[in-house]
Amino acid sequence: MSSIDVDGSSGPSQGDEIVVSGDLISGSTTVGNYGEVCTLTRTAPLDEFDLQCAGSLSLLQGQITFQGRFTVTAAGPGDINLAITGGTGSFRAARGYIHADNVNATDTALTVHLVH
Repeated sequence: MSSIDVDGSSGPSQGDEIVVSGDLISGSTTVGNYGEVCTLTRTAPLDEFDLQCAGSLSLLQGQITFQGRFTVTAAGPGDINLAITGGTGSFRAARGYIHADNVNATDTALTVHLVH
């Protein structure tokens, strides 16, 4: 993960970006990788801010693209549900949503809900 602080101030500010990438793991098997860019779109008192994110999951059968917005508070991110916006290969007609749960500081569990 890397971050871009657009105004050089400490703490979150509008326009800051977070860039995340890594492996997609199912059980103990690496099944693909992902990339995501999140832009901070709103700040509020008490260390609250909103992130607008867009990214893709790359799997052997193709890619699934997603985007959405969620709020982060001092307690951490709230409920994270991101819309599936499309895909390639076997996922070219993909729609549905991805639910994300932050397991710890470095791991996130993703549940992909595809609608047929």
